[in-house]
This record gives sequence, structure tokens and C-alpha cells, in this order.
Amino acid sequence: MAAGTLKPVVVTGSRSERELQNVPAAIDLLVGDDLDPAKVQDIRDLVRELPNVSVLRQPQRFSAVMRGGVGNGREGNAGFNIRGLEGNRVLLTVDGIRVPRELSSGVFGSAAFGRDYYDLGLISRVEILRGASSALYGSDGLAGMVAMFTTEPKDLLQAGQTLGGRVGLRLDSEDGSRAIGATLVGAASESLQWLGSVQIGRSRELDNQGVDFSLNSSRTAPNPQRDRQMSVLGKLVFEPSAASKHILALEHVDRSGEVEGYSGRLTDVRGVRVLDLDGSSEMQRTRLSWDGRFKTETPLARDLRALLAYQVADSEQVATERRTVAPNLRQRQVTYQEKLLQGVLQAEATRALSANWSQKTVYGVDISVATLDNLVTGIAPPRGESYPLQRFPRTRETTGALFVQSELASNRWSVIPALRYDRFSLKPENSPLYPLSPASLSGSALTPKLGVIWRPADDWSVFGNLAAGFKAPSPLQLNNFFENVTGNYRTLPNPDLKPERSRTVELGARGSHRSTQWEASVFAGRYKDFIEEQVQVGGAARGTPGSTSLFQSINRGQVRLSGFEFKGKTALSAATNLRWGYGQTRGIDAALDQPLNSVNPPKLVLGVDRKWQDWTVGATLIHVASKSAKHINNTLTGDQQQFATPAHTTLDLSASWRLRPGLKLSAAVRNLTDRKYWDWGNVRGIAANSPVLDAYTAPGRSVSVALVSTF
Repeated sequence: MAAGTLKPVVVTGSRSERELQNVPAAIDLLVGDDLDPAKVQDIRDLVRELPNVSVLRQPQRFSAVMRGGVGNGREGNAGFNIRGLEGNRVLLTVDGIRVPRELSSGVFGSAAFGRDYYDLGLISRVEILRGASSALYGSDGLAGMVAMFTTEPKDLLQAGQTLGGRVGLRLDSEDGSRAIGATLVGAASESLQWLGSVQIGRSRELDNQGVDFSLNSSRTAPNPQRDRQMSVLGKLVFEPSAASKHILALEHVDRSGEVEGYSGRLTDVRGVRVLDLDGSSEMQRTRLSWDGRFKTETPLARDLRALLAYQVADSEQVATERRTVAPNLRQRQVTYQEKLLQGVLQAEATRALSANWSQKTVYGVDISVATLDNLVTGIAPPRGESYPLQRFPRTRETTGALFVQSELASNRWSVIPALRYDRFSLKPENSPLYPLSPASLSGSALTPKLGVIWRPADDWSVFGNLAAGFKAPSPLQLNNFFENVTGNYRTLPNPDLKPERSRTVELGARGSHRSTQWEASVFAGRYKDFIEEQVQVGGAARGTPGSTSLFQSINRGQVRLSGFEFKGKTALSAATNLRWGYGQTRGIDAALDQPLNSVNPPKLVLGVDRKWQDWTVGATLIHVASKSAKHINNTLTGDQQQFATPAHTTLDLSASWRLRPGLKLSAAVRNLTDRKYWDWGNVRGIAANSPVLDAYTAPGRSVSVALVSTF
């Protein structure tokens, strides 16, 4: 690392600022050029070059009432997959506030709500923690954590400035997106700074390499789609003295879209012909938060942090179908709401133990109260069902936790134990739209962690990490309801559900030798009591009037994961850098003695960047291995075989030009060779002989451009 260069600092590894090299776990820090809007349009692009991390994005192929096969794609960028685990098993936060959870189940018809409640135009830094994070952050940190941090005035204000800002424009051919954003920052006085940001975007459907543009179910080209996004962020930063700082933030993200479902136009299926299918979606997240920082002189707490946040997320999806037979019009409208009140009180204390050893302790209280609700309504429900209804009753979810982490450090060693105790409860309300007697659930979890760092020399270190994780059951898993009196099937609540738990170990090393910075790690984990939804627990295999099929969520899964990854950067010259990384994970569902399908194939990333005066150019080669049959659990029925994705290699190019101080033009070309390929996560459950396999292909060659001015 060049002299005078600041070492990267992260927060997620210890709940306090710490140099990345002093964290006993693998963390990806994305900041600065890593978030260049020409290269990173959304969370899918964000992790494009990260081995063992991915984002699911399937095409919108759905029907009005029942799911349109596996992966209807209505969740958009569904969420993050870290080392083979995904969904709500990955904790997501923005400025320390939990992001609403994913809601996806066959009982919601074509509706599925992902976790892309972000606008990257508001984000200045992203940290991705690999491995269990529950010892510090509690439930949902089973697989890892993605923490995003919004822009602050200090990020844009130059020394001596009282007014500054940033204006950006970006275009992308991959989904026809065009967006403009403006951020103004100012210093009203020596103690008060402010920020206001507005981001507006429009886009169409995401391209693929399908060539069938038929207006029916044989279509492989994307369905026409129109999406809109508008986000705002306001911040006040008040520092009345060197001993205190207060950040008041208001954030609102609004996404909406409409899709013309040509692929849902079926022809003569059991005498039914679907003439038209339309879908619409609305997704909003609003939060108000106060983040207070205080310095004290007491030995028990040199630094205090208090966080209080209120957040509301509302989502709605509608699918409307017109048919040739009665009922001629069918519609399903699903709404999901999640309200969150979160409070954190955290203290830090540091003291010298001897001439060579010191102790830093972080401890505190973490409380959250969430209210989750849903409603399913529409026109002409499936035979045997009726509208309106709730798939789970309105539920109040309360969690209270105590946590502590104490680091013992010397020049060569750091020993970092941590422990957290969580107490959670789910209390549903009685509702006339939920015909069952709902189950309540409460429980607790004790999650320890032990990290160790050994620094045999100043330029490299070895680290180890033993960590526990847990995820509490969700209201949908506890009280999932669907019933069809004609089909003779129904679900039952399960008050005996237990939290999912994990035990993981990670060993690694990182260093900086001459012109090379590197990190390598191996990891393994055991996960038990995985909750499997809609498992048949009674009645006939196919329900009859005398023997109704009964379904329930149960603890059954036993999963083992292991793998390794390495990454680094080498300075080939003063102006040229070589980037490299590789990751591989293997997973098995021990209860079924089958491979775990959520594990992605190995990925290799090689990149080179070179600077010429005001120009920077780069090239990135990404190779993803094939998904072999021995690593696939074929869940399809009959003689159908799961499609196994072949290996593929893509080449991306990028360039940026500093037109003048504060003005930069950047561009990127993805998949330069127009390679046809499939991402494994997007084809799970798709048969190898599917006539619409090309509908699941990734985009071909695309170009994006961004112009950013800072002042």
C-alpha cells in the first residue's frame, strides 16, 4: 500500500470502525470506483465480480392466479446469495436499519416480493460480511450480511466549502434504463451540515438472448415491461461539540412497474384460451432515523451510540387475466406491509491491560418491534377458494437482545470473543380473513463467536473465526394458510417451530507484499433445523372428501456447506493493476443426502486496469464453471431432468475520462463477445428440454454510460 494511503475501514465486522485487516472474517468493501454508475446499475451488478456472492433475477413469466411454473420472476432482484444460502437467511441493512424481508410462496399465486428496496444513487459504501453474523446482529444473520450506508455531507463537501454537490446522468442498453440524480450538500454553520438528494429513473424489461417474439407461451424474448423509480434522501448532521454528533435522516424509495405478459397467453389448454395477461407492481420503503454519537470520559463507555428508526414498507402486485371461457376476467391482488421500530444503544470502552495488551469492549441493547400484514383479494378466485383472505394473520414480532464483544489485543495477537442473547416472540391477531386459530411462538437464542488474529509480521496476518448463527421463524412459516375445499387440501399452523441455527468456521490469511495485496480463506458450516414450507404431514397424497391433504411448515433440513475463496490485487506498474479472485462452494442437504441447489458454480475473476493521465481503462474476464449433474438435486417429476448450466466466459470493458476537475465521463461494455449463457440461480427448477429455455438467458452485449459532475 502506497505511503499516505488510508487503510480501508469497515463497521460490520465488529459494530464499530475497524481497519479491514483487523477483522477476523472475510469482508468485501465496495466504495468509490466500485460503485461507478456506469458499471453498477443495481444490486445485481454490485456483486457481478464477487465470487461466492450473487443476486437472483428471473424473467417475469407468470399467470394471474397460479404460479407460472418455477420462478415467475416477479420479485425482481430478489436478494443476495452468500456462499450458497439466500433469501431471509442473509441479513440486509441500510444505515444499520433492517431491510424488509422477502415474501415468496406458492400460496400468493404469481406474487413474490423481493428485497431490492435500494437506490444505489443514495449509497456511498457497501460492506458484505461472509459467514454468520448473529453474534452481533441477531436473527437472519445465518449466512452473512450486506450492509449499505447512505451518502453523508462530508462525502461531498471539500475543505472550506459551504455548498457543494453531485449531479449524475446514466444510460444503459441492458434494460433501456435512464436515470438522473442530484445531491446537494451544505454547511449552514460550523456545527450543522445538511444533504438533500433526489434520484429518478425509468427502464424497460431486462434483455436476454431469446429470439422467439411470439405473443403466447412459446415466447422466449422478454415480456414488455415499463419500470419507474424515484428516491429521495434528506439528512441533517448536527455536531454541537467534539463530544457529540447527531444524524437525522429521512429516506424514501419508490419503485413501480407494469408488464405485458405475452408469455402467459395460453392457447387451448383444457378448452381455455388466455387472451391477455397484465401485471403491475408497487414497492415503497420509507424510514426516519436518528443516529446519535457521544464521547464520554467514564471508564465503562468512552463512546456511546444511540440509534432509533421507524420504517414502513408497502408492496403490492396485481395480475389480471382475460379468458375465452367463464370466468372471463380473473384478477389477483396481493399486498404486503412491514412496519419496523428499531432501537439500539451501544457503548465502547478501551483500556490498557499492560504495556503490551489492551482491551476494547463493545456492548449494548438491540430492540426491534415489527408488524407484518398481508391481504389477498381480486376477482374470480380459483374454484374452492374465496376472496378476500390473509395467508397469515397480522403479526407483531418483537425481539430484544443483549450483546457484548471484547477484544484483547497486542502487537501480534487479537483475541475477539462475542456473545449475544436474543429473545423473540410472534403474536398474531385474530382476523375474520384468517379462518384458522393462529399459533403464537416465542423463544430465545444464544449465539457466541470467537475470532483470532495472529500477525507474525507487519505485512501479513492469519485469522480464524468460529461463529454461531440463527434465524427465527417468520409469520408466514408459523401460520401459513391456504385451503381449497374442492381440492381437499389445507395448511396447519405449527407452534413448535424452532429457529434455524448454524455453526461455521473460517480460517484465512491476508497480507501485503511489495506490489501485491491478497486474502485467502477456507470455510465450513453446519446448518440445522432448516424450515421447509408446505410439507405434507397428513391425509391422502391427493386429497379426498374423506381424507383432506394437510400441509405444514416443519424443521427438517440439515445442511453442510464448505468452500474456499481468494482475492487480491497486484500493481504491475505505477499505472497498471491486476485484479484476481476465485470462489468455490459445495453444499449438501444431509436430510435428503442430496446436493444443495442454492449453491452456485465456481467463479474466477481476472481484471486489469490502467491509468493514462485523465483516462482509466479496464478489462475484466469472468469465468463461471459448469453446474455438473452430480451437484444438482433434480426436483422435477417424471423423467424430466434439471437443466445444468454449461460453463461460460464473458469479457467486460470499462473506461473513464476526467474531462476536467469534478467532471467524469465513464462507460462500460458488458459481455463484449455477446456470449449466450445462463446463470444457475435463474434456472433452478427449469427442465433441460424446456421449449422456453432461452427465456432464462442472461443479457447479451450491452453498453452503459454515466456522466457525473461534483462541485
